[in-house]
Amino acid sequence: MIARMTAHSSIDMRAWGALSDGTQTHLYTLRNAQGMRIDISDLGATLVSWLAPDRTGRFADVLLGYDSPDQYVSGSAFMGAIVGRWANRIRDARFVLDGIVHEVERNEGANHLHGGSAGFHRQMWRVQEADGALVMTLPSPSGAAGFPGNLDVTVRYALADDGTLSIDYEARTDAPTPVNLTNHAYFNLSGKAGEEASIRDHRIAIAANEYFTIDATSIPIARDDVTNSVFDLRTPRTIGARLDASHEQLALAGGFDHCYVIDDEAEERRPVAVLFDPSTGRELTVATDARGLQFYSGNHLEGVPARGGSRYRRHAGLCLEAGGFPNGINMNGAHAVLRPGEVYRQRTRYTLQVR
Repeated sequence: MIARMTAHSSIDMRAWGALSDGTQTHLYTLRNAQGMRIDISDLGATLVSWLAPDRTGRFADVLLGYDSPDQYVSGSAFMGAIVGRWANRIRDARFVLDGIVHEVERNEGANHLHGGSAGFHRQMWRVQEADGALVMTLPSPSGAAGFPGNLDVTVRYALADDGTLSIDYEARTDAPTPVNLTNHAYFNLSGKAGEEASIRDHRIAIAANEYFTIDATSIPIARDDVTNSVFDLRTPRTIGARLDASHEQLALAGGFDHCYVIDDEAEERRPVAVLFDPSTGRELTVATDARGLQFYSGNHLEGVPARGGSRYRRHAGLCLEAGGFPNGINMNGAHAVLRPGEVYRQRTRYTLQVR
């Protein structure tokens, strides 16, 4: 069901288009005093677009996206969507919880990725407004993709006048289950679209001393110090130069697709990454209370449909996905498991400004 916005609402709703099965999708628009506009769909709780000014006041979309709702369903890039109930990967699509072996869907070779083929990114979410924020809810039934427990998920989107997009996640369960939620937005601060889009000239900084090395299937192997490596982003670096570096880990992933260790015991939101586009002056700061930040440099975007009937090129955009550690249920189960009576919470802030 869709909760319609009231006549006095600060959030606009409009029809977006029908899916191939006839389901009607909608776009909900958040605005702020700067003139920023963010469109969010009830399909996948997806960030569809974010119009923001550059240093000259020119507005452009800083998110990658498709033309139609059906492309968000058929596409494999998880474009802008909430992913779950387990974001990132689970090795061999299996885990042991309280002595019971659980097999979940294998949708990336032998592994599980982003909640499976019918994950949260392909579900219709219920929508309502609360104090100027967009509140989206989704029930995930026990057995979905093989996960135990009925899970009730809430995601709250809010846009502040300073250019901060807040994403607050909550989840509750009636049986122990792994939970790891994130948003899979692809950013390109230049505002360029289609084949012209590239993040190679962007500069990035990530406040992390360690990252997870991966195997050939992108499953974490071990934590490693970033010092004296291409993965040291503690001071701003140009992304293209880093992508061109010779490093076994970059070769395995085709670029960056690695989780940075932010803090093992995070309790407060703090800045963890800064992305800057010199050509427009747009700067994105990411703050979160999550333990990890997955930096994905759009390694598999070549040929992916873009808006206007065009196609994206490799490294057209990047993701900064705050959440738990990949395969965390098989590495540190205590942090990855939600139990009845507990509330899963995660808070992430994306602040877009100009300098």
